[in-house]
Amino acid sequence: MADMGAFRDAVTSWAAGSPGGPASELAARLRVRTAVLLEGPSDLAAVETLAARHGRDLAAEGICALPMGGAMSVGRYAGLLGPSGLGLRLAGLCDEREQPFYDRGLERARAPRQGVFVCVTDLEDELIRALGVPRVERIVQAEGDIQAWRIFERQPAQQGRPPQQQMRRFLGTKRGRKIRYGRLLVEALEPEQVPAPLDRLLASL
Repeated sequence: MADMGAFRDAVTSWAAGSPGGPASELAARLRVRTAVLLEGPSDLAAVETLAARHGRDLAAEGICALPMGGAMSVGRYAGLLGPSGLGLRLAGLCDEREQPFYDRGLERARAPRQGVFVCVTDLEDELIRALGVPRVERIVQAEGDIQAWRIFERQPAQQGRPPQQQMRRFLGTKRGRKIRYGRLLVEALEPEQVPAPLDRLLASL
């Protein structure tokens, strides 16, 4: 039986130039009503983890969270999935510096921009700020990455940077680390600590 992962894969192939028929058929079969446009897989991990903590099954609700491989792809995805494409409602989460790509992409697709929430500086920064560096360090230690973190923070390039910026850079230094910690940091949040952009995005869906 087709699932939302199959739809996500079909949309990714469509955005890369393949025919759109499979995505259109799956959208109808799965009753997809909303596409959440995300910059990358770490954002997907955070959104899905927070939804699960709230007892929500996004796929069952007809909501597909889509990592696009970067904000510059938003125009393509919005055109395929929004009013001029499959007619889905569009929502999203983006980094502060990438907001212009979202604004232009959604405008070209004639899609409302109210459903896009902006992280300052990015989602990792929001999560580290919400938890505090000491709490994140404890998570890093529990994951067996504390030695790598201690080596990283002593590097000359990191001297003079605030610990929060150092930790943000550390999470992006190894392939897959941002995805893993996107889930772990959201799991560690108390309800009142959830960053506003992430909290508002889920509440809007």
